[in-house]
Amino acid sequence: MWFLCCMAKTFKSWDVDQLVLLLPSIQELVPAGHLAHFVRDLVRDSLDVSAILKTYTENRGYPPYDPVMMTALLLYAYCQGLYASRRIAQACEERVDVMAVTAR
Repeated sequence: MWFLCCMAKTFKSWDVDQLVLLLPSIQELVPAGHLAHFVRDLVRDSLDVSAILKTYTENRGYPPYDPVMMTALLLYAYCQGLYASRRIAQACEERVDVMAVTAR
């Protein structure tokens, strides 16, 4: 045990209160090739949601969420085993992969 007192280990700094000058993009926090990116891009680029978009004719009231984003969110949530709307809402606030689909 004499070697423990002679060897000083240095650690990477860990300052949880340090501010970040430029916040990273959510897309950068999820690795490339992740299922979240695949589902988001598939729905955005390949799915025809024109039938859903036609039903939104009312101008009154609070603006609804984008139906394309909601479709991507539901598909990704189902792929992750999230079926309950409250669990999906919780994941939107807590999980970075889900935030990558919804763009926060």
